[in-house]
Amino acid sequence: MYGLIGKMRTHPGQRDELLDLLLRAAKLLPEVEGCYSYIISSDPNDPEGIWVTEVWRSQADHQASLNHEQVREVIMAGRPLIAEFAQRFEVTPLGGMGLPESAT
Repeated sequence: MYGLIGKMRTHPGQRDELLDLLLRAAKLLPEVEGCYSYIISSDPNDPEGIWVTEVWRSQADHQASLNHEQVREVIMAGRPLIAEFAQRFEVTPLGGMGLPESAT
């Protein structure tokens, strides 16, 4: 498995717009091969902060998702709202609630 945990910061006053966009994008991911989990969170200590936590079957599945037409549209719409990608961690998920048994 492949996981990403990332924080991005929006331009002032843009967080809600980007959150809405990312939450709509999350509804697309059941159509994307290999995505087990895609969680969007607001940062309670940072008014511009957003955390995204993803779990994929593989890094290749994650990379392939970036070529999905609707995912690319979301990326293009969201980029102007993002001031910075503040943190990014690649992890290897080992299992847990919500992940398919076959993934562990």
